[in-house]
Amino acid sequence: MIQWWQILLLTLYSAYQILDELTIVSSAGSPVFAGFIAGLIMGDLKTGLWIGGSLQLMVLGVGTFGGASRIDATSGAVIATAFSVSQGIKPEIAISTIAVPVAALMVYTDILGRFSTTYFAHRIDTHVENHNYKGIERNYLMGAIPWALSRALPVFLAITLGGHFVQSLVNGIQQYQWLANGLTLAGKMLPGLGFAILLHYLPVKRNSHYLALGFVITAMLTVVYTNLQTVSTALTTVSKGFDASPYKSLPMIGIAIIGACLATLHYKNNQKTPIVEQRIQVSESGEIEDDEI
Repeated sequence: MIQWWQILLLTLYSAYQILDELTIVSSAGSPVFAGFIAGLIMGDLKTGLWIGGSLQLMVLGVGTFGGASRIDATSGAVIATAFSVSQGIKPEIAISTIAVPVAALMVYTDILGRFSTTYFAHRIDTHVENHNYKGIERNYLMGAIPWALSRALPVFLAITLGGHFVQSLVNGIQQYQWLANGLTLAGKMLPGLGFAILLHYLPVKRNSHYLALGFVITAMLTVVYTNLQTVSTALTTVSKGFDASPYKSLPMIGIAIIGACLATLHYKNNQKTPIVEQRIQVSESGEIEDDEI
């Protein structure tokens, strides 16, 4: 059962996250951050981070240009985490049955929020002509209200009214194990789909050597550190004072350090070359064949 104060905090965060994404851009509006906040509020940080991280990977290659709308994986992470913790749903099933459909439906509320702000934009134009600076500031701030409601209201209604529906959905899924297994598999495949979309738009052909190098380094470090974890686990059984926890996160740390070094070298090499005007070319498949914008 979700408590009233949890609903309040999740609603307030949903209102803030879209404003942060549009103005401050502190990553507080990202799915992984939403999973962290929702997990913290619901009392299960691990589940929140798992759901948020999975949705973050799903939308890695998804972006917006101009006034285009995209699926709202952030709100999906909030709602999926809330129901996963409160109803005891597996994170994978919560992603495929709750987060993804909610993220897709939130496209319509995003469009509604965009259209609503045009009212304040026209009022600002009028105040600009009249040199009414107070009116400009007031309507600029009031334009944040439709944006905040476009996320807060759906999240509030879903968490408040959707409990019985979600519980009945979970009960129905549990009666058919094959369906639960299929949804679990679909939830695990979504991060891979996000990477596929990202690689589709990145200049992979021109930088295939970096892709191959990253794959080899990841494979080698995973094998090395897996063996280290095995040895550390064995030492734990022999010596009770030995702590094996520091060895669990070593593979990702090593990969991150190597990636940071390569990025620094690439940046410094670009600083040495003269800046010339380049024309961005896009292939028929949609891949950017020149330097990234």
